[in-house]
Amino acid sequence: MIARTLTALVQSRLALFPALTLVGPRQCGKTTLASSLARRYFNLEDAETRTRLDARWNEVVADPSPVVFDEAQNWPELFNRLRGVIDADRKRNGRFLLLGSVSPALMRKVSESLAGRMAVLDLTPFQLGEVPDLERLWQLGGFPDGGVLGQPVYPAWQESYLRVMAERDLPTWGLPAAPVLTQRLFRMLAAEQGAILNLSKLGQSLGLSHPTVQSYLEYLEGAFLIRRLPPFEANLRKRLVKSPRMYWRDSGLLHALLRFPSDDDLFAQPWVGASWEGFVIEQILSVRQARGESFDAYFFRSHDGFEADLVLDFGRRREVIEIKLTSGPSPEDLSRLGKVAELIKGTRQVLLCRVAQSVTTGDRWVTSLEDYLAACSS
Repeated sequence: MIARTLTALVQSRLALFPALTLVGPRQCGKTTLASSLARRYFNLEDAETRTRLDARWNEVVADPSPVVFDEAQNWPELFNRLRGVIDADRKRNGRFLLLGSVSPALMRKVSESLAGRMAVLDLTPFQLGEVPDLERLWQLGGFPDGGVLGQPVYPAWQESYLRVMAERDLPTWGLPAAPVLTQRLFRMLAAEQGAILNLSKLGQSLGLSHPTVQSYLEYLEGAFLIRRLPPFEANLRKRLVKSPRMYWRDSGLLHALLRFPSDDDLFAQPWVGASWEGFVIEQILSVRQARGESFDAYFFRSHDGFEADLVLDFGRRREVIEIKLTSGPSPEDLSRLGKVAELIKGTRQVLLCRVAQSVTTGDRWVTSLEDYLAACSS
């Protein structure tokens, strides 16, 4: 089994809380990770499993090792039962692992029934460091079954995954759109990778109102398909962009939607820069969160052209990151980054590109993604 970065954080949270909910997209490896930490496993999507668990409840919850409840939202009474068991012995931690694919029902039950008794962590598909080949991870995405481990399944696996999301999962979680409309929305959002979201434009293209499009995007974001990166708001004299940027979280799903064939040249595609930008942002955010770091993430853009692809606000310090698909950044790139950092009081400037050798001078870095993530962990 491939070691997951999140494992250490899962273990530390289990030591502090009676239960932990592990959420993330379907087929990202939640079951594999949880099963490595527990002896008992119950898939609550299966009716027979629910019946068997009900009959053996007292025996199961008395187990000294963690118990895994997969797809927990399929058995609503589980949450109240767990609350009673936990409250009967509040000093005992690390008892239960709940897994879910971020249906609204699951998170509502967690917040209502288990507040203060449970930690919640996100598991993503494979990250850089868990699999070593950056180029393959970027091209095929991080889903374990999506081709990154060597299977020749791209793009058929990704296309099937998106079809199931549109036809089964998202409607089950409450998305009222017809599957054909959802798939059309998928393709439109792929074409807008890295762009400032224009809900009115999307709505006109789909024949939907502004609030309806907003609601649909909330479902896609809740299913870990897309990320809306909010703008950094500062008290400046400059006019700032106030709408979020949109990215597909998994580059393999993005490339399948863009009809990119596996044997073609990624660098020859007109959208390659937006793809690289989204991939780098997702790697930075998911890797650093999996290590247990706490921060807020934004982008910055003023109407007169000053921008930064990613701003990480840690409270007392602030990283300003510009992402370039080049191995030879220019002095002008560094100069503009410095001006943005000065505007928003950035304490570290990072020009992240594909350089062979990174240069870090104090809080001014010109670095590759691999070196950046390694330096941040030290």
